[in-house]
Amino acid sequence: MAGLNESHLENIALNWFQDLGFELIHGPDIAPDEAQAERADYSQVVLQNRLARAVDAINPHIPGGAREEAIRQALTTQSPSLVGNNHAFHRLLVEGVPVSYQNKEGGTVHDYARLIDFEHPLANDFTAVNQFTVEEGQNKRRPDIVLFINGLPLAVLELKNPASQEATIWTAFNQLQTYKEQIPSLFIYNQVLVISDGLDARVGSLTANKEWFMPWRTIEGENLAPESMLKLEVLVRGLFDKERFLDYIRHFIVFDEDKAGTVKKIAGYHQFHAANRAVETTAEASSKYGDRRAGVVWHTQGSGKSLTMAFYAGKLILHPAMENPTVVVITDRNDLDDQLFSNFAHCHELLRQQPKKADSREHLRDLLSVDSGGVIFTTVHKFFPEDRGGKHPELSPRRNIVVIADEAHRSQYDFIDGFARHMRDALPNASFIGFTGTPIETADKNTLAVFGDHISIYDIQRAQRDGATVPIYYESRLARIELDEREKPSLDSEFEEATEGEELEGKERLKSKWAALESLVGAEKRIGLVARDLVDHWESRLEAMDGKAMIVCMSRRICVDLYNAITKLRPGWRDSEDKNGTIKIVMTGSASDPLDWQEHIRTKGRREELANRFKEPDDPFKIVIVRDMWLTGFDAPCLHTMYVDKPMRGHGLMQAIARVNRVFKDKPGGLVVDYLGIAEHLKFALAQYTQSGGRGKTTVDQAAAVALMLEKHEICCGLFHGFNWSAWTKDDPAKKLALLPAAQEHILGQDKGKERLLKEVSELSKAFALSVPHEETKNIRNNVAFFQAVRAALAKSSPGSPVNPQDMEMAVRQLVSKAVVSDGVLDIYDAAGLDKPDITILSDKFLEEVRQMKFKNLAVETLRKLLDGEIKQRKKKSLVQARSFAEMLEKSIQAYQNRTIQASVVIEELIALAKEMKEADKRGEALNLTMEEVAFYDALETNDSAVKVLGDDNLRIIAKELLITVRKNATIDWTMKESVRAKLRVMVKRILRKHGYPPDKQEKAVLTIIEQAELITTDWAE
Repeated sequence: MAGLNESHLENIALNWFQDLGFELIHGPDIAPDEAQAERADYSQVVLQNRLARAVDAINPHIPGGAREEAIRQALTTQSPSLVGNNHAFHRLLVEGVPVSYQNKEGGTVHDYARLIDFEHPLANDFTAVNQFTVEEGQNKRRPDIVLFINGLPLAVLELKNPASQEATIWTAFNQLQTYKEQIPSLFIYNQVLVISDGLDARVGSLTANKEWFMPWRTIEGENLAPESMLKLEVLVRGLFDKERFLDYIRHFIVFDEDKAGTVKKIAGYHQFHAANRAVETTAEASSKYGDRRAGVVWHTQGSGKSLTMAFYAGKLILHPAMENPTVVVITDRNDLDDQLFSNFAHCHELLRQQPKKADSREHLRDLLSVDSGGVIFTTVHKFFPEDRGGKHPELSPRRNIVVIADEAHRSQYDFIDGFARHMRDALPNASFIGFTGTPIETADKNTLAVFGDHISIYDIQRAQRDGATVPIYYESRLARIELDEREKPSLDSEFEEATEGEELEGKERLKSKWAALESLVGAEKRIGLVARDLVDHWESRLEAMDGKAMIVCMSRRICVDLYNAITKLRPGWRDSEDKNGTIKIVMTGSASDPLDWQEHIRTKGRREELANRFKEPDDPFKIVIVRDMWLTGFDAPCLHTMYVDKPMRGHGLMQAIARVNRVFKDKPGGLVVDYLGIAEHLKFALAQYTQSGGRGKTTVDQAAAVALMLEKHEICCGLFHGFNWSAWTKDDPAKKLALLPAAQEHILGQDKGKERLLKEVSELSKAFALSVPHEETKNIRNNVAFFQAVRAALAKSSPGSPVNPQDMEMAVRQLVSKAVVSDGVLDIYDAAGLDKPDITILSDKFLEEVRQMKFKNLAVETLRKLLDGEIKQRKKKSLVQARSFAEMLEKSIQAYQNRTIQASVVIEELIALAKEMKEADKRGEALNLTMEEVAFYDALETNDSAVKVLGDDNLRIIAKELLITVRKNATIDWTMKESVRAKLRVMVKRILRKHGYPPDKQEKAVLTIIEQAELITTDWAE
């Protein structure tokens, strides 16, 4: 990437857009007052002439006045919220703008004016504009590339220099957040945001956090693009192909509501291609000669399967060959039905209708007795006839009915005398499609016979690589529960699980093995041991990684007994009020249950309130105890630990443990803690997964995380070889703090020591969080805390620089004592025993303190950071001065890093440089010039002997005239307009000639002066 910069990347990306058929426009060429102007002023973000031409072409049947009214509506905002306006505009974009007009007969016609011709994608106007300046209020910003369709700014790309270590996709992400705050009008129309540093590229929605900016790894279909291709090229060619992008806008964007407000969700590449493929196979299956088997979509748990189902249903409903189909969504449990129905209800705009839920068999029959249309939710049991073995009456002979089965492989579907047979009886010509988060077993011929083959696979390996899920680690705690052999529960292959519903109805007593195991698992002594171990384990986990835990018990009795045992150990965790408390049980029940269970038996509404609390990362509700509830279809990204004390196997086990694989901030993985011995079942589940074609591990033994942690710990210890940090284990914060300067000195004295420490400690911290509370973590805990403290001190970029709040929003916690470091940030001046300097006044007292520092490498680092920060500030004002100081700083630091001069020598050089900077600030007073005038004075190369002969008075006059000229001519975007730059160059030359500036020096001076003018006018704008 050597030699590349941001503008190179921008030009490369523009070429890709040109290949896709986009018209390329340089932003300043269509700016106000230009010959080809397409904007009345810089606050106008829509290219309105293009929009008007497109609306006229797409809607020739609508009178001109109504078309104008449609444009006015589309450009009028109704909400004080950016996301609210974006949502409203998206509906108009996809559905059309409602208009009314009189027909020839005098009647009123209600119609929709289309802003985009979705039926004929190539008929639309696609434009890519770079350096598109937007002015709003006091703010002026210039995004790198804005994509317009029919004059509407529907995508924004922010690019960063691939050759710069400091410029990453996350600095691009931060820049977009600034744009949203400062020029929100541009984002009212936005459909997608793209960030890239050339090497990495991601796409996200208007409301997406960092973790939901995702890669796009395909161009055509589901096949991954070659690794040799630049990720940005894959994203551009894969998403912004004209037909694909319009398809994406129309069918793959939804708006949802959560506690924080409206959330905009967009499809990942795997969801986009899977839904499209599924629509194709469904149309084929339901055609006259189709076999009514649309196939199976296997997308691993946590990768957005329910949203993929909604995207599929929404597009299928509009497919012309389906003729307004009826979509029937089948689940096998009421709680799943509720969860999936809720997800679809939030997507009602995508579905173009409100989904309906069948409350009874009769209601289901009523809902299905329509001629067309409808999205119906029901459980599989409502298709069973009253008499087992009887035949279900036919409900509809239509071919355009599509049955979507969620988790299509479950045994509850009962293929012999159940689901398949009764569905075929009720809906003889319907097509079937299955969606599953776990693979269909190779021996499961019945499922494939009903649904057909896999049509899309998104496995664990790909999901983890894309950042759609995190790995799941496994830890056995069986050895921790010290019981006699006769007291230990054991699982056998013939064990038959009882469900929560069966338990509630008393049927579990019929299952003798279940009852026998339950009595052992729920024995008072064992519950006490599990409670003690679990509390200690969780408190250690929570210290290393913020988040939540779920405990899974095998019966409701055990749920209550374990809750009581835990809260006896930690009384402060208990609270009878739903809105308070650290630990809760979520289970079903009735008034006939024991009295001490009643506080845990809640209505559906109260359970939903608890679910909302649990999903909220900052809510003190940290631990939930469940029996069956929340084990499928429940998403709480901050959940990272599951304690399993219940026999589970197969798909049920796979789905349950997937609760901890959701992406959340920098969460490195989830952990499943086994108290009952499910390891064999996990191995069997992995074997089934692999046989079915899945790649990646369902779970990773925690030993792998421990091994990685120990490896990283050894590397970090190596970095501190020969350094004694034993004082860190003492409880005296003052001694700990006093240790840090010497520790930094030790690291800074090594070749690339700082860079290596930052990387290795970060990786150690994540591995440590995954390994807690393994015995090995206790052995190295103090060391890890010490390494983190040194890292925090060295990571502080410059004095007084604000800490990025997003960087502090981490799940992985720092172990450093709060007495030593707050929020994981340690100030280098505190650590070095110095008063914090005022950066703008490098006082002699402070510089003398630095000179006297015991640790010379740390003194160099302190001064380097100070001076680097000061030069960056000066760079905004004075080009020549900043360039000169930067060269001096670089020369000294380079010599120091190459070990050609000692630290004590470089300290003197840096102190001299600091003093020179202070003196430079006084030059304006001596010359009777403002700071801005001094900047132009320096640009005249006043140290050159041929220039000096002009005398200070003459040079001062030139500097003042230059500043006045620049002020008069520096219009918005002047730096991008060659005509204005050329005009300013001519004026500068005239001023220089008028005052007798040496002719042979003029060309270079003009270049420097124009550069200085660019700098200073940018600073004015900010």
